[in-house]
Amino acid sequence: MSHLLVVDDSWVDRTLAGRLLAKNAEWTVAYASNGKEAVEQFAQQTPNLVVTDLQMPEMNGLELVELIREQHPTIPVVLMTGFGSEDIAREAIEKGAASYVPKNELAADLAETVGRLLATAERQDIRNRLQNSESDFDCEFENDLQRLSAFTQELRQTIADRGLFHENECLRFATAVDEALMNAYFHGNLEIDSKLRELDNNAFHDLANQRRHEDPYRHRHIGVHVRINPDQVAVTIHDEGPGFDQRNLPDPTDHEYLDRPYGRGILLMKTFADAVRYNEVGNAVTLVKWAE
Repeated sequence: MSHLLVVDDSWVDRTLAGRLLAKNAEWTVAYASNGKEAVEQFAQQTPNLVVTDLQMPEMNGLELVELIREQHPTIPVVLMTGFGSEDIAREAIEKGAASYVPKNELAADLAETVGRLLATAERQDIRNRLQNSESDFDCEFENDLQRLSAFTQELRQTIADRGLFHENECLRFATAVDEALMNAYFHGNLEIDSKLRELDNNAFHDLANQRRHEDPYRHRHIGVHVRINPDQVAVTIHDEGPGFDQRNLPDPTDHEYLDRPYGRGILLMKTFADAVRYNEVGNAVTLVKWAE
């Protein structure tokens, strides 16, 4: 869930922007009528992204951009620009704003712009934390496929940069991690039987989209622990579902399962990782890859 802050001294424009953003069930929206109120909102809850007007009393948009860049450099700021504010918008971009949307294009462009920036910021945060971690790294994800995919891509790049494996092995191990994350998402947190995919792939994904917004599934998270040592990389993925009995896992090499849409993830995990270990409950798996 991303928390957004909309800042505008015009109640009409502020409300319009907020309603456009609130259509996304993954975003919560808070409001401020000027930069000074925005700073007070930061004290209550730090937003993941700020959408702000430029011309406001107390503290205008340009001043707010400078303050956020100084105190919260990783938080993107999107400007809402009106006619006649082009020069100020250009200066704000130069001083750190991430993007801008003309007010007469809010309905068409605001949500898309915010979505792209949030995804980019998420990847940058994961990249920074992975690269700055000497050995252990922990993070937690909501049921969001885009963020899980971003993590997998950044993990692949991080282990490639550290030179532990050949590039192809980095890709293969990242694929194994991705499969484990998909299992945690679909089968763990959302409790969807993989056999539904064989019967109706569209129904499988429709049910996933439905459940990720329903209780109790929408409150569940996926925890990830990464340990990178000179001799190995180990990734543990933990979901908040009920788990499963490992004795019921199919043999992924059995010809009965090779042509089916389920069981593939287990085959890739066991092929691309040197070790695959489940916890007793069956809601956590650790993938290990030994350095070459």
